[in-house]
Amino acid sequence: MLHFSRSSKLASKLARHNPQSLVRLVRWPRMTLSFTPSRALKVLLLQAREPNDLCLLEERESFLKRSGLDGDQLVPHSVLEGPPTMDQVRAHDAVFVGGSGDYFVSKNHLPHQDQFFALLADIAETGHPMFASCFGFQCFVQALGGTIVHDPDHTEVGTFVLELTDQGGDDPVLGTLPSSFDAQMGRKDRATQLPEGATHLASSALCPYQALRWRDQPVWATQFHPELDHTTNRQRFDNYAAGYQTAMTDAELQASYDSYRPSLETEQLLAVFLNEVFG
Repeated sequence: MLHFSRSSKLASKLARHNPQSLVRLVRWPRMTLSFTPSRALKVLLLQAREPNDLCLLEERESFLKRSGLDGDQLVPHSVLEGPPTMDQVRAHDAVFVGGSGDYFVSKNHLPHQDQFFALLADIAETGHPMFASCFGFQCFVQALGGTIVHDPDHTEVGTFVLELTDQGGDDPVLGTLPSSFDAQMGRKDRATQLPEGATHLASSALCPYQALRWRDQPVWATQFHPELDHTTNRQRFDNYAAGYQTAMTDAELQASYDSYRPSLETEQLLAVFLNEVFG
C-alpha cells in the first residue's frame, strides 16, 4: 500500500499504478512511497571512464542506489573498449549511460566515438528503454543530430536550480518534479541545439537544454545527474578539482563548493523511469 502525507505530482501519478508493480522505496521530505519490484530487471550501464578514474566504481554504486536495483541487476560496460552490439543491448531490459571524467563530446576524442554514437542512435530509433545523464546526454544529443559546444564560461559545477518547460511538466517522468527544482551538475560542455524529434523538458539559467525525451519512445536524457546526491557530487568536485581550476576563478570555485545542497526530488528519477517503463 502507498502511504503519503500530502499530495504531489509524483504521489498522485504513482498512486494510479498497481502497488505491486512499483520499483523501490522512495522517501521524500513530505511523503513515503513503498515500491516492490514486479520482476528482476537487467540494466546495462555504459561508462566512459578510465580504469584509474576515481569515480568509476562510485558511478556504479550511485546508479544502483538511485535506481533501486540490486548489484547483479546492473551490468557495467566500458565504451572505451568499444560499444556493445545491439544484440547485447537487447539482452538487457534497459540502458543507463553515465558520465565521463576525461572525455568531452565537444573535443571528439572519445575512443570508438562513431560506433558509440551509432549505437545510441539505434537504441533511440528502435525504442529500447534508455536513460542517459550528463556526458550521456551530450553524446545522445550529438549522435541524433544536435549540437554540443565547449563553453567553460557557462560551467555548472555544484547544485543548481532548474525549471521545467511546459512539455516537461506534462512528461510522465520529468513531470513528477516540481516546476522548479534543485539538481546536481558537473559540466563544461553544453547543448546549443537539440536534435529534431527531441522534446525539450528542462532548462537552467546557464544551460537552456537540460533534459529531453526522444519522440514518444521510452528514451530520456538529462544534462544533470539524477544518480548523484549532493555529498557524492561534492566528492566528484574534489576528485576533478585540477580540471575545474583551469576554467574557473578561485571565487567561482568557492561558490561552486558552497552551492552543494540536497536534491531529493531528482534523486527519484531513475526509479520513476523504471516504473514508467516496466510498471
